[in-house]
Amino acid sequence: MKTCSIALCTLVLITLSCVPAAAQAVYNNGPINGNTDAWTINFGFIVSDTFTISGGNTDVTGLSFGAWLFPGDTLTSAEITITSGENGGTMFFDQVVSFSQSGCKVNVYGYDVCAETGTFNAGVFGNGTYWLNLQNAIVPSGDPVYWDENSGVGCTSPGCPSMPSENAGGTIESESFTVLGSATTTSTTTSVPEPSSLMLFATGILGVGALVRRKLL
Repeated sequence: MKTCSIALCTLVLITLSCVPAAAQAVYNNGPINGNTDAWTINFGFIVSDTFTISGGNTDVTGLSFGAWLFPGDTLTSAEITITSGENGGTMFFDQVVSFSQSGCKVNVYGYDVCAETGTFNAGVFGNGTYWLNLQNAIVPSGDPVYWDENSGVGCTSPGCPSMPSENAGGTIESESFTVLGSATTTSTTTSVPEPSSLMLFATGILGVGALVRRKLL
């Protein structure tokens, strides 16, 4: 019985080590305001905000932000870039990302204010400050799309509130957004065993356990 327990625990530990950590907020610039102002992120306009990684090497895997939309519009995608400078410098990531929309409410100006969430694989980022840039947002109607301004009120992360800008007007107030991801871990192995290798490993553990038991008897 003890031999089987050792083998089972070993397999459980191996399985758990292969499961990636769930995405969580790695930078939070505060919740959606929805009633102050918003900045266009299509028709050639680009809005940029800084975000800071402070928890060690981090997989950046998603973004949630507040959008102002014309009534009935649904954001389908937007281009996200992550750079070392204000919409420039070293390009770390550039991709058109699909978004899911939720929690829409009508604001005092008659716009739908919605939470937009998209997932992607931007890679691993070390501690430091980076620029998140949004542009080329698309809705089926072709209407303008706006990024909600919250001035960083309620932000909870080191480095907040963000340093914001807009490509046509320069410095602006910062926007509502959360960068999603998970901390990476350093493994001592270079590869994850295939399922057949796991079975062979388990068989070996059982065999060693049986040999030890015989010696003890």
